[in-house]
Amino acid sequence: MSRILGLLAGLAGSVVIALAGPTMVLATEATTAVAAAPIAVPSGVSYELIGRWDVDKLNQILTVDAPKFFSISVPYAPAKNAVRLYRVTYASVVPEKDNKPIVATGLLAVPDTGGTSFPLLSYQHGTVYLKTQVPSFPDESPETQLVLAQFAGQGYVVIGPDYFGMGASTEPEGYGVIGSQQQASLDMLLAARAVLGQMKIATDKFFIGGWSEGGFVTMAFLERLEKVGIKVDGAATASGPADIFSLLSGFLDFPRKNDATWTNVLYILSAFSFENYYGVPGLARTVITDEYYDLARKVYERQPYKIEDLPTDLTKLVRAEYFDPDFFANSAYGKIALATQAYRWIIKTPVRNYYGEADEIVSVGLGKLVMNYQQGIGGGNNKVEAISTGETDHRGTFATAVPHWKEWFDAR
Repeated sequence: MSRILGLLAGLAGSVVIALAGPTMVLATEATTAVAAAPIAVPSGVSYELIGRWDVDKLNQILTVDAPKFFSISVPYAPAKNAVRLYRVTYASVVPEKDNKPIVATGLLAVPDTGGTSFPLLSYQHGTVYLKTQVPSFPDESPETQLVLAQFAGQGYVVIGPDYFGMGASTEPEGYGVIGSQQQASLDMLLAARAVLGQMKIATDKFFIGGWSEGGFVTMAFLERLEKVGIKVDGAATASGPADIFSLLSGFLDFPRKNDATWTNVLYILSAFSFENYYGVPGLARTVITDEYYDLARKVYERQPYKIEDLPTDLTKLVRAEYFDPDFFANSAYGKIALATQAYRWIIKTPVRNYYGEADEIVSVGLGKLVMNYQQGIGGGNNKVEAISTGETDHRGTFATAVPHWKEWFDAR
């Protein structure tokens, strides 16, 4: 975070992150409803049971729902056990706002086996249209459903933070705000461990993973975990951009024929989030054209709007000067984007970054960036491996990578 705040100190009032592709709700069988009052944990954390998914439901996700949503058939290991789902509410702080105290939420999923020790996976979610298409509302989150079915249904405890502004949080959305996304992930981990401790459940291994925006957050989270001395047994991403300036510049300066039509949301969410969290009044107005500013604000604030009213042509949404690489790099928006990266440190944890050859968001070069950077340090740091999932698009890369994550984690 300090690298970004340092940049802001030099800006006189004049940001982002990749998305998983704004996702719509995946229809599944209804969750078993369980009414229960929140349970307090001695640390001040609370949690409530929100459902139990049986083996049949988990396997339907793997064999029917996920293939339909992600438009690809992938062989998954079938679920073996039911899963209890809890929404966790915990205290956190906003680093970019002088550690302002806030309340955040996340998901805890526990295998319903009677066991007392499991491996633990922290899953960092991608970008969605609605506040509730996040882990702690799993019925509304297709990506969470797939991770739960493949991991929790095979004996992993799974946790997932809702980033600030998402889930039950009342904050403005902190889309791509690296310090806050690290904080949300770390505090969710600590809260989940407090809850598991009360449940008398131990975790013998710890893994992290994420898709798209969540892939970026996973790498940023890994940096934070390594700095505070929390051991991670393996980290995996799918379609995760580690360098946000490269991501944003690509759509403006070197567009591809297969670029996604919804890249517009990248600039909207990032501009408003950085304006709010870094205290740069009017930043979004310097990025978004006058014609679409009010609509863009509705998108950011998750107010109702017609998606067909949002231009897919970036030259209509983003001000013309940002298509000049020098202007972009020297703007307030561009300088913060330059500092928003999650790969320029000596990585100690084994990492696998999966990328798709036909990904309409994350280019092959960006997908391989972390490995190439680490291997370019002197004799080469070989902790990071970039792995192709073949001719897969953005969603297909994630759906294909998930079982590979599982096989690799199982072997560690």
